[in-house]
Amino acid sequence: MKLWLKKFSVVLITFITLGTFIPPTYLDAQAENNDEILSSGNSEDPKNDLTGVSDSGDSVSESGEPDTEDYVIALTELAKEQTIEKLGPRIIKNVEDEVNSLILPNIEEVLGMILTEAGEEVPYYVITEQPSGGYGEKIFNVYDYRSGDDIARFHVRRDNRPRDGYWFNFHYHLYTDNFEEHYELGEVYWDKNTPPKWMS
Repeated sequence: MKLWLKKFSVVLITFITLGTFIPPTYLDAQAENNDEILSSGNSEDPKNDLTGVSDSGDSVSESGEPDTEDYVIALTELAKEQTIEKLGPRIIKNVEDEVNSLILPNIEEVLGMILTEAGEEVPYYVITEQPSGGYGEKIFNVYDYRSGDDIARFHVRRDNRPRDGYWFNFHYHLYTDNFEEHYELGEVYWDKNTPPKWMS
């Protein structure tokens, strides 16, 4: 199973199950023997003690579905991880500050905007599993897993400017214009020397 799918599954299952099990108050957590039960006022029906849903309702809705806000946060975190993975350890160690202060907040903002516009469709949106290595531009795509159609494509391109050196141009494309327009996320300066391949 792909690493991203494992991570995404863990996050998704965490959000779905968060607050669904609340241990009964009549269990003594310090008991050496798991069979030891302390009596409580009304222990006739143990179902009453296992509510199944958190009282706060922050992470799980009444229907048991994850909150859209939590899902957006999970996708945003996955997008950030994909971006760092795309750059690779050799590149990120030299440009980490710029990427963290400029690029990642812009990716988070744009991804939040895309997912907010999606409304009820958000739970069907996922992020592709693997950034392209070598010299490919793809960081990740956001797509609807039901149809397989891309919604947005996030890329980084190497620009070699004469006398100025190499720059990493982060941008994204949207399905609304058939992915033709470049929407800028920001640029990060590398050096006059050629940068290593992505993910190296």
